[in-house]
Amino acid sequence: MQRIAIDMDEVIADFNTKHLRLFNEEFGENLTVQDLMGTRLRLLRPHLVERILSYMVDPGFFRDLDVMPGSQEVIRELSERYEIFITTAAMEYPTSFNAKYEWLKEHFGFLDELNFVFCGNKSIIRADYLIDDNARHFEGYGGQGILFSAPHNRDVTGYVRVNDWQEVRAYFLK
Repeated sequence: MQRIAIDMDEVIADFNTKHLRLFNEEFGENLTVQDLMGTRLRLLRPHLVERILSYMVDPGFFRDLDVMPGSQEVIRELSERYEIFITTAAMEYPTSFNAKYEWLKEHFGFLDELNFVFCGNKSIIRADYLIDDNARHFEGYGGQGILFSAPHNRDVTGYVRVNDWQEVRAYFLK
């Protein structure tokens, strides 16, 4: 059975909506996901980078992220034909472990929890495919990288790209 490794943030968990909400509330702004096209919040407001990054250090930040539309249904379908692993670079924010684990158990409890991989460098992942929003995770990775569209990667080229979970379904279940 082939393996698919799937990133968490901005692929199955809607990171940007909460991040922008917290930022907008704190700083009285009205930034939208459209404002992040081709960039990241910390690059739009470099003078606030420490505060922007501090949201992710909060141990509960990742606990109540929205689920990306269609991800649960498609991953459930894929799990009938593929071995599925959720691979999150949690070492970037070690305080996120518990929240991410609880979130995965709540929203993707149909997957084996032993297939939840908390790592740093994803080149260690042995899977046939890696679906990720960050192309840097494809460096040194031995399988097929599939770039999941996110505002920050709009201008990234050179990879197979999927824009949403319906396109993931079409790619794997053709």
